[in-house]
Amino acid sequence: MSDAPGKSHGRKSIRATLAPSDLMEETPRLARAWQAQVITLLPDAFPGILGDSLTGKALKEGIWQLEAVDLRRFGEGRHRTVDDTPAGGGAGMVLRADIVARAIEAARAGADPAMPLIYLSPRGAPFRQETARDLAGRPGVTLLSGRFEGVDERVLEEFGIAEVSLGDFVMTGGEIAAMAVIDACVRLLPGVLGNAESAVEESHSAGLLEHPQYTRPAEWRGRTIPPVLTSGDHGKVAAWRREMSEAITRARRPDLWARRNRED
Repeated sequence: MSDAPGKSHGRKSIRATLAPSDLMEETPRLARAWQAQVITLLPDAFPGILGDSLTGKALKEGIWQLEAVDLRRFGEGRHRTVDDTPAGGGAGMVLRADIVARAIEAARAGADPAMPLIYLSPRGAPFRQETARDLAGRPGVTLLSGRFEGVDERVLEEFGIAEVSLGDFVMTGGEIAAMAVIDACVRLLPGVLGNAESAVEESHSAGLLEHPQYTRPAEWRGRTIPPVLTSGDHGKVAAWRREMSEAITRARRPDLWARRNRED
């Protein structure tokens, strides 16, 4: 069995014309790059959408680096088995603690110990914008992507793994959730967004949903841009945007509005 943690994606392995399979070349860790590790049974799913647009450009430039750790490498037997039936009976299969532990230890061997270890789970704490800001301020993150019925509880206890959820729903695996978490973090890294103010004014940045946005043409199908936005009065524009953000948050996300009022 190979002890190699996985394949890295980063500045030395990405060009604009590369196909996904070409992104699997081994790459040394970049000292100052934000590190994203994903332990997964589907390493070829990465970088996926993360290799495009702003996140892909930042990946190419070495602002961040992605390492997809193939859990199957640490499986047992000719078929590299990684799971077994649930103790106590029941449907589905459970990822074995010993197999997952090997993958975690191999991945974390060369990683910064300040990188949090997170299991993407529907029973986890909600992933919020403040979670993304916290992770973006760390050296990186190691994400454990589950499959089947989940992971043996003992490995979560052994490594003190935090559980994080994208919402009150269940997916077939954690890969899409991992991409969402990474995307939310990477876009907050310095140099990723073209306009630094974008991350300050968008939804959830201040505990509110974002105000409506408009652009040209000034009139479209009988609908016009609110006059305040073309007034040139920056103070009135800021006040209008704030008022709209509060109104939309109250109407669409009363839970966010209530939480914001409690924090205030």
